[in-house]
Order: sequence, then structure tokens, then C-alpha cells
Amino acid sequence: MPYIELIAIISVLQYFFFGAMTGRARRDSGLKAPAITGDAGFERMYRVQVNTLETLVAFLPALFIAAKYWPAAIVAGLGLIYIIGRFIYWRAYVTEPSSRASGFMLSMIPTAALIVMSLVGIIKTISAGISS
Repeated sequence: MPYIELIAIISVLQYFFFGAMTGRARRDSGLKAPAITGDAGFERMYRVQVNTLETLVAFLPALFIAAKYWPAAIVAGLGLIYIIGRFIYWRAYVTEPSSRASGFMLSMIPTAALIVMSLVGIIKTISAGISS
């Protein structure tokens, strides 16, 4: 199970990295807080940070719940794909926002798979308890 925790903490560290990059983009743009519009470079980086936070809300619980029911190597592998997908999303979004789809899909598909795996594991466990 340490692989699951490693993937989880790397995903949180990735979010912190994106937060630092957002702060850097704000500084470089000269955009003063609390403004979030007015510089395209900052706005792109800000969207990466916010979108990553939005995906973490689904990814982290799904990661831990799926790990209760499925082999850690499979769950961690899906988590690694999510992390790689977020980095691809970041690079694409800040470079050319219209090219972000592959990175987005590489983070959403593993998250959806983990959600389905979690539900299947929960339902199988409930079903086994009912039939006992």
C-alpha cells in the first residue's frame, strides 16, 4: 500500500507545484491580487491550478477507496497515469490551450476508472455481506 500513498502525496505535491507556478506567473505578469484576469499567461496557469484542484477532489478518494478492493499495483498505475496526464495538461494549456485535450483525458480516464473500481468493490462487498 505504500505505492498508493506515494501516488497520493505526489499528486498533492504536483498541485503545490502548480500553485507555485501560478504565483510565479502572477509575479511575472505584474497582475496584482485579487485580480485573476488581465494577463493570458497568468490566466492559463491559474486555470491549470484550479482545474487540478477540481480533479483532486474526485481523484484522491477514488484512489484510496479503489486501493481497498483492487491490487495496489493496478491502482497506483492508474494514479501514475493521472499524474503524467496533469503534467501534459499543464504544458499544453500554458503553451496552446486548444491542445490540452490529451492531458485532460489522461487525468480524467484514470479517475473515472478508479471511481468505477471503487463502486464495483463496494457493491461486491455489500453483496457478499447480504448473502452471508
